[in-house]
Amino acid sequence: MSRISRRSLLTSGAAAGVLAASGLALAAVPKTGGTLRAVLPGASIGDTWDARTHSELFMMAASHGAVFDCLTEIGPDGALRGELAQSWDASPDARVWTFDLRRDVTFHNGKAFGADDVLETFALHEADSGSPAAPLLAGVQDIRKLTDHQVQFELTAPNADFPYLLSDYHLVIYPAGYVELAMIGGIGTGLYRVASFEPGVAFRATRVDGHYKDGKAGFFDSLEFYAASSSEGLSLLQTGATDAVGQISASDAAQLADWTGVRLQKTTGNAHVALSVPMNGDDGLNLRQALQHGVDRRALLDDVLLGHGDIGRDTPVGPANQYFATKLDAPAFDPDLARHYLKASGVDRLDLALSQHLPTPASELGAAISNQIGALGLPVQLGKTSAGLHASAGRATEDWALSTYLTAGAPWNTSNWTHPMFEDLLLSARAELDSAKRRVVYEDIQRLLQTEGALTVPVFADHLQAVSDRVATPSAIGRHWAMDNARFAERWWRA
Repeated sequence: MSRISRRSLLTSGAAAGVLAASGLALAAVPKTGGTLRAVLPGASIGDTWDARTHSELFMMAASHGAVFDCLTEIGPDGALRGELAQSWDASPDARVWTFDLRRDVTFHNGKAFGADDVLETFALHEADSGSPAAPLLAGVQDIRKLTDHQVQFELTAPNADFPYLLSDYHLVIYPAGYVELAMIGGIGTGLYRVASFEPGVAFRATRVDGHYKDGKAGFFDSLEFYAASSSEGLSLLQTGATDAVGQISASDAAQLADWTGVRLQKTTGNAHVALSVPMNGDDGLNLRQALQHGVDRRALLDDVLLGHGDIGRDTPVGPANQYFATKLDAPAFDPDLARHYLKASGVDRLDLALSQHLPTPASELGAAISNQIGALGLPVQLGKTSAGLHASAGRATEDWALSTYLTAGAPWNTSNWTHPMFEDLLLSARAELDSAKRRVVYEDIQRLLQTEGALTVPVFADHLQAVSDRVATPSAIGRHWAMDNARFAERWWRA
């Protein structure tokens, strides 16, 4: 029977960029040795090595960027490549996926990696587990061990992008029989072994000898990550006490122009803030249209992001996604039209619930958006629940983003929006193997979401990070998450 291989998937466009190189510039010859020191946001005293609890950059970079591995990995160029899975193929309808696992991998406790580790790990993310990754695997009806180094996923419906989902940072692989110990001590298959871990304070690690990625990644002897604000991190960077600072604000980035020995690293990704409102009949639709026309997107881009971003089109599909609808115009800023829709909605106060953690620059965007709404004559009361303002890094594929934020019953669909036509179009795009046809469907979805959806996504923010000239990087930098897809510890080296 004919099967879909990685190369044929690339040719057909079903999973663009599935076949990828190392991501290093041809002329780059990475040096080995030294210590990489970084200041990263998002650490908490409640942090553990249980990846189901990770949502911020600090633990993303320490976990799936250093100590653990996933089955697949999104490369610096956005292409998918194998990590613990060395190859995969699918049935012609993209419903049954078979993964061949690496045979040269050992966990930090000496246990050999194999199919049992995959099965026990994925059991942590079953439907009733409460795991953030459970929705990603909702379409998996069975996972089978075929051999000690081969597993097979059977889906309820075709999904041409399925291998991308297995790169999610919640899906790091744990050693079977030692899962609880691994979550306590950080026992993975990654390039770096935990030396010390102070939750909410610091993480230190040392390079693993004889790793399967030798010569391709992991060029530092040791790592030191510290939790601090971006302003504190920049002060340390200026004095030479650290080498990189992640997720800095646009205003902080502006001051780097006058510094020597430090450069601003900027990548265009899918990071954004989104306003969601309950779609209760015409009142909900009118309120959403008021927000669409009442938020001054250009002012947010120019005054808050200082130009480091892109205008949003009111969908979570962003400029780093393959099928981003660049020709779709954003709703025009029109305060008078916004007030018309506000009056029609009958809403006289917006009770706005903020995400618990709004990282820079999302916190600045949130404040500016609240002020703009207030200027329309709609008082904003923060901390309530009639509408929501949340921050997201976006997702690597269109289906991943749309399924996460807008499908019926998805935990991040905070407005409880449902739309039968959207669901039908999403299923159609998910199963389509022809790239040109997929683009048409995804652009139709984005037009539908702009006119009938529940989200207002005014801007996308670039990832901004400050890096010392003591550190060298590949020419291509991952842009789906901050700090080279949170894998800078693996991919960078001493200059």
